[in-house]
Amino acid sequence: MKFRFLLWAMGLLMAKASRNNPAFQQQLTDKDLVFQLQTLDGKVARHFVVKDLRISSHSGTHAQPAFAIAFKDAAFGFATLQAKNKQLAFMQGIQDKSIQIKGNPALVIWFQGLMKYLKPKKKA
Repeated sequence: MKFRFLLWAMGLLMAKASRNNPAFQQQLTDKDLVFQLQTLDGKVARHFVVKDLRISSHSGTHAQPAFAIAFKDAAFGFATLQAKNKQLAFMQGIQDKSIQIKGNPALVIWFQGLMKYLKPKKKA
């Protein structure tokens, strides 16, 4: 349940950033694609549509995503996306086959770059 909620919240944060954050919008330039995050069994899945400098999210899988990141289960997906060092967590998960990437790996790196814009702002 936590993983499903996290994916939903990420969708909200990305949709808001695509409307209000010029640096985030810059990352969406020339992108027209769908990507998804899911569990390997497909029971928990959310796809994200990037079109016209905006991101929207929808529950369930998409027939033709540009890339999909599949986690071995919801608990592992939640832990990975919440890890302090997300890049290290992703690399370890890929190496031990707990994370499978389908589609274009270059777009996965692009997606990881988007995540830095979703961190909460630190108070002065």
